[in-house]
Formats: sequence, structure tokens, C-alpha cells
Amino acid sequence: MHTSSIAAIQPESRKPALMLLDSLLEAAGDAVFRVTLGGQVRAASRRAQLLTGVELDGRPLVAMVHDIDQPALRAALATAGGAHAGSEPVVVEARFRNGERDVWFELRLALVASGDDAPLLVVGRDMSAQHATEERLRHMATHDALTELPNRVLLSDRIRMVIANARRSGQGFAVTTIGLDGFKKVNDGLGHAVGDAVLRMAASRLRRTLRDSDTLARVGGDEFVAVLPGSSSEAQIKLVTGRLMAALQSPFEIDGHTIYLAGSIGVATYPDHAEDEVRLVTLADTAMSRAKETGKARTVTYSPRDAGPPEHDISLEAAMFNAVREGEFQLYYQPIVDAANRTIEGFETLMRWKHPTLGMVSPARFIPIAETNGLINLLGAWALKAACMQIRQFEEVAGRELYISVNISPRQFRSDKFLTVLDDALALSGTPGRNLVLEITEGTLMVDPVHAESVLGKMAERGARIAIDDFGTGYSSLAYLKRFPISVLKVDRAFVKDLPGAEKDAAICKAVLDLAKHLDLSVVAEGVETEAQLAFLDSLGCQYVQGYLTGKPMPAHVAMTALKEDLYTELLPADFRAVKP
Repeated sequence: MHTSSIAAIQPESRKPALMLLDSLLEAAGDAVFRVTLGGQVRAASRRAQLLTGVELDGRPLVAMVHDIDQPALRAALATAGGAHAGSEPVVVEARFRNGERDVWFELRLALVASGDDAPLLVVGRDMSAQHATEERLRHMATHDALTELPNRVLLSDRIRMVIANARRSGQGFAVTTIGLDGFKKVNDGLGHAVGDAVLRMAASRLRRTLRDSDTLARVGGDEFVAVLPGSSSEAQIKLVTGRLMAALQSPFEIDGHTIYLAGSIGVATYPDHAEDEVRLVTLADTAMSRAKETGKARTVTYSPRDAGPPEHDISLEAAMFNAVREGEFQLYYQPIVDAANRTIEGFETLMRWKHPTLGMVSPARFIPIAETNGLINLLGAWALKAACMQIRQFEEVAGRELYISVNISPRQFRSDKFLTVLDDALALSGTPGRNLVLEITEGTLMVDPVHAESVLGKMAERGARIAIDDFGTGYSSLAYLKRFPISVLKVDRAFVKDLPGAEKDAAICKAVLDLAKHLDLSVVAEGVETEAQLAFLDSLGCQYVQGYLTGKPMPAHVAMTALKEDLYTELLPADFRAVKP
């Protein structure tokens, strides 16, 4: 019998009410079946007929759905068949086979008083659109929208699965973090649309390089993470990372632009370096940062010596924000003296943090954290303003003109508000610009020379002098001495500590002094701790020195006493002497 519609396959003796019900269901467009208690189809709507495409009369309903869903449907038929007419329908979801694809349906099974051998009414609502939407939402929640690669959420799940397998098999694996070298210049120079295209192309290249069993995820910006099950030996890792590196070195041809990039890769292995997914990714990222710091376009496997600040620095960071509110930061002042007569000519301002329980916290610990979290802008602005106020008091006590030297951090120098802060500090204190020296490292200037030249020029317009701090330890490009309005070179303590016996250090100091003389620059030698060092530098013509010999960093009131009585370290309280700048 052909089952093109419910009405067509039902006997003429059906009750009018049942015929009306069938007609309504047919009009609704749902897939409707009349089924025996044994599960055989006796009648079906046109939608059901189109769905299956086969003769339905006498066929088991269960046979029409996916094998995985058959047990659930079988149980639902048994439950519905054992109920009484008028009971709440039994609801089950199942996938019907429709050619090459499966179609999700929600089936509602109810027992009706049909008066024939097919008392089970099964009404199916097409759930394809809903399931497709749910699948899209799941995909969006676990994948990167730009590259379609897994995101951090799915990456963590994949790593946990690989860890579980590794524990069972006893076989290690590697996690690699891949960062694109030079990607920022693409976004800044060519725009984000080209940058996005580069990221999509890079993702595709990296994915093709890996095995099907590997996972590649994008974890943000220009960083990717690859999980390599079964690859833990040095040779295996070298092979894979070499391929990843090569995939990024070919030029990217996008919108008429030829773009050359490279990749820095960090590696962490299970179980050698860590045994949980968060730590593995963190250590691989640390190794990648090390690769970027040491030349880029290379692979670095994690080593404990690559680790950054200790974990407790996270709590230290929280304490820093509280310290700002509580006024725990202080300024200390180290004398800069004339090498010939030891007269104080100025002071370098140094920031100190006196914690109520930790005591004096080393700047080597808190300055890098402040630079990272942006707190350095707030602290730097406060230090600049306070120093400009303090120099006025120092001059009143000394009865002569002095200068104050303030360190400007890289982040502070790059801030678009820096010049405003400088103007405020000079205006608030009434300090002439000529009494202010701003110390900047070579590396800060060379990150963006064009920006540096503009800012330095505006600083010089305000009368402030520019000092290059730690001269000779950074880029040491003589070109910037000509290009930038620099007034002072500060010779790093690394070249002073072994004087006068170290021939190479002596040669470097002499060369710097000769260079400064011809360029009409002042020179300050840092880290002078012995009379022999002072005498040697004085003999070379170094006019200014600073160091423990002529004055340790000291609070403002001690500095004012030193100005009055020409005394230095003897006046420094014992608990201050142990803290070096």
C-alpha cells in the first residue's frame, strides 16, 4: 500500500474526529506517523513520506532513525504504548536518515483512542535549524572567529585530553607557543584588514605543517599554540619547530603587498616542565618571550633560568596599588658631586618603597612590575613633580643653584601625557627647566627613534637637559648623539667598578670622555665607591661622579643636612645604608 498521506491509507470506517486530527496534522506540515504498539507504521503524513522516501506501511519506525538513536526511540515507544489515552506525550529526539544526511526531529509520542491497531500517534517537529544554531554557538564559544582555529577554551580541553592519554601511555608530549615577529608593523603600517589576512594565512600555513593528531589554537593577537602528542624528544621537537619556522618565513602576498615575517617559538614538555595545561602553556609562553628577547626567529625550550619574577610578585603587585593609596613610596636623593672638590652639584632622584611588613622593597623588584601594569605612569608623574618641588628646598638650604635628575621609564616616555606631566611639574614648582635633568636609557630611545626625536625636542624646548643613563650598555649607536638633543652621558657602573686596574674599562671610560669633550657633553660616572676610582676618573677629566663614596641615596632631610654641613654617608641612618639604588 502506498502511504502518501494519512487519509489515503486509513480505512473508510475511521471515526470523523480522527480524520479531522489527521487533516490538521497534515496541514501543520509536521512529520506524523500512526504506529502500532509493536512499533510498525500504519500511516504517515506527506512530510513523513518525503522525509523517508520509502514505503512506510508495515515498516518499523525505529528502523528509520540513526543507529545511535534507536534504543532511545524504542524505549519511548514502549513507554507511550504502556500509558493510557490522554496521558502526557513521551518526548524523544532522534535523527531520521534522509539520503546522505541526518535530520534531527523532536518526536512526541501519545496513545490515542484510534479504534484500530495503530493507537500510537507520533508527531515529529523538525529541529534541524535549532541544532544548526546550537552547533554554531558551540563553535563560536570554542573557536577563534578570525582563523577558525580552536581558542583558549578548546585548547585547554584538548591539552587535558592529551595529558590523560600521556598518563596512560607513559609517553610525553610538547606544547609550543608561536609568536609572529614583526606583526605590529603590519597592523600599524598597512592596517588591520591586511593584518587579519596575514593572521588567517599564517594560521593556514601552520595548520598544514602539523599532523591531524596535533592541535593548533590561536590564543590572542599574533600568538598561536600547538600541542604535539607523542613529540617530546629534542629531535622530534626540532623537526616540528623547524617546519613551523619555515612556514612563516615565506613572504605573505596580500593586496599587492609583499610582507616578510618570522616566528619566535617557545617549547615546554610534559612531564619534564609541568603536568597541567595552564602551567605548560605559561612556560611555553615564557620560553617564547625569551626567544624574542634573544634575537627572534628562533626556538627556545623552557629552562628555569628563563622564568620572570617569582610567583609571589603577583601579591606584591596587589600590595603596590595599596602602597600608592597609603603613601608608602618615598623619594631618596643621591648626590652628584664635582670630582675635583666633591661639592654637591645636584641629586639623582631614586624611588623607594618602605612596606610595613616587608621593609625596604628593592626597586629591582617593583619597578619592572610597575612598568608592566602601567602604575609607573602614576608613580613617575608623582616623582617628577615631587623632585621639582624638592630642588627648590635644596637650593634654599645650599644658597646656590643645583639641579635635580629624574629617571623617565620607557612606558612613561611613550605616554602621550608625558609632556603635560612635565609642564605641570615645572609650573607647579616654579623650577626653571635648566635645573631639571631627565634620564632616559638608550634602549628607550631606539625603540621608536622618530617618536623619541620629537619628544626630546619638545623637552629641550622647555629647557630641560637630557641625560643618557647607563651609557654604553644599550644600543651604543653614536648616530643618536648627533640626532638627539642630548646634554649628559652617564657612564654605567659596569665600566667603573673594576677601575683603575681594568685596562679595557679604563679605555672605554677614556673614549667616552674624549667623545663627550668633542661633542660638548657633560659626563657623570656612576657607581664610584673607592678613592682610587675617583682619583682615576678625575685624572681622565671626568667632572661629575656619584656613588657610595660621595653619598648614598638618602631621604630629603638627610640630603639637606649634607648640603649644610658637606657631610654624606656618615649622616645616613644605618637602616638606609643597606639599600642600593
